[in-house]
Amino acid sequence: MHIEQHGDGDTPLVLIHGWAMHGGILAPLVEALASRYTLYVVDLPGHGYSRDCDIPLEPLACANAIATATPPAMWMGWSLGGLVALTAALDLPDRVTSVVALCSTPRFVRTEGWPYGNDAAMVEKLAADLETDYHATLERFIALEAMGSADPRAEARRLKEEAFSRGEPDPRVLMEGLRLLESTDLRPRLSELRTRSLWIAGRRDRIVHPEAMRWCAEAAGGRFEEIAHAGHAPFIGHADAVADVLTQFTEADA
Repeated sequence: MHIEQHGDGDTPLVLIHGWAMHGGILAPLVEALASRYTLYVVDLPGHGYSRDCDIPLEPLACANAIATATPPAMWMGWSLGGLVALTAALDLPDRVTSVVALCSTPRFVRTEGWPYGNDAAMVEKLAADLETDYHATLERFIALEAMGSADPRAEARRLKEEAFSRGEPDPRVLMEGLRLLESTDLRPRLSELRTRSLWIAGRRDRIVHPEAMRWCAEAAGGRFEEIAHAGHAPFIGHADAVADVLTQFTEADA
């Protein structure tokens, strides 16, 4: 698995990207954090420079591989990456000093009793479309990620430019990622967290509702923060605001 190291700060921080992306997409946040943290930026299996990695795209398998290659650290996961970070915090507590979910919840799909999730039909349509034209499917998903931001066209353009900058993701792994989003539910385990947790939402996020993030923070006994004017990818256009929230959380921990 490809993991890049950046920065020279005192606090180690693992960064994990979301579905269909790669670690390079987090470059604005890496730049904003490099003086305060030593960053370990991951390309998940099948994505970016880890395209040929044979580790399954399964949260615990990914968490184990990352933990083997990095020191004990704070872990931050964006979107799908949040499932990996949260799994690591739950199952590898000696490797995770604190966990940060960035626009990520332990349950992606709406169910009875969970009104904050997305319609399961949306995930099924993404899966069906992947079979026929996965480039167009990724572009539609990117447009959805950018919705709600202060400048959705510019954000979508940035996401599209970065999406294939490290090569095309493995379509098989993209399907595995959708199945993870469809089936994973870590809500019942939030009370098991023994590390501090931070839940950062984009106020205008159209994929992960801010109230879902607030609910998770309360269930985990963690801290909730909301980035005004941000959509699902607050590290684009609002990297400094995310960095400020993260730094305050780290300093409180210290």
